[in-house]
Amino acid sequence: MSERITSTMIAATTLADINASLNAMQRSESELASGKSIQKPSDNPYGASRAIELQGAIDGMSSYAAGAQDGISWTQTASSALNNIGEVGQRVRELLVQASNGVNNPIDRKAIAEEVDQLTATVKQDANTQYAGQYVFAGTQTATAPYKSGPEDEYQGNEGQITRSIGPGASVAINTNISTLLGNGQAGGDGKLLDVLRTISAHLRSGVPAEVQALGTTDLKNLSTNLEALTTMQAGVGAITAQMQVAASRIEDLQITAAKTLSSTQDADLAKVSIAYSSAQAAYNAALRAGASIVQTSLLDFLH
Repeated sequence: MSERITSTMIAATTLADINASLNAMQRSESELASGKSIQKPSDNPYGASRAIELQGAIDGMSSYAAGAQDGISWTQTASSALNNIGEVGQRVRELLVQASNGVNNPIDRKAIAEEVDQLTATVKQDANTQYAGQYVFAGTQTATAPYKSGPEDEYQGNEGQITRSIGPGASVAINTNISTLLGNGQAGGDGKLLDVLRTISAHLRSGVPAEVQALGTTDLKNLSTNLEALTTMQAGVGAITAQMQVAASRIEDLQITAAKTLSSTQDADLAKVSIAYSSAQAAYNAALRAGASIVQTSLLDFLH
């Protein structure tokens, strides 16, 4: 016996078709609005999982990129300060040569000594250079100025390292221990730059012939030795800057690659989705018109 097709069955089938068309249209509309082909994990479980992994990797690389850029800024700040100290050292060398030519009287040498004292204070100011509110030459005691102003020349920082992460398990020490160059002044008697500068100033003011003679011999030699140490320190800072720049470039490349992979995993093909949306919209409108003509409402429907 054949099954009888009732008006209720026709209405249910028609309504199901209309809902299917509506769902397809809404799906395409959501993809167009969000630009994502994966609206919920059930749409593509593997793709959703992969997208989460890629986004996590991109977020991690953003942190490493920030660390690398911060390290570059830190070392460039330190390099600028060391360059200034180098210029001061060259000026003191010129003054030493001038003072040791044998034609300067005590008043002349005193005037030169006063300029050397000013240059020494400048060296200490450069040693107290800050980046983002932190002293770059103070070790891990970044809130403490490495050198106090005035005649006291003792180093106030420590030998702790400041590092920046540039990858999983990879970090680079970005700070420089400037005390190995400047030392602790005459009180330390260490022959470092501040000690040499203070000694030069003292010899310029001295009337002792041997100390005046030392200006063009041992004092000049000691200054040259410290300027060579400064050059070595500048090279070290430059090497760290170059390393951080290479790391930043590598991280940027990885970010671009990961972003492209994430885009191909979760982004919708807007041209394709636009066509699908237009088709779904046309199908939905057709289903509504067909339903309106097939399912006729009559007085008998209300009586039932």
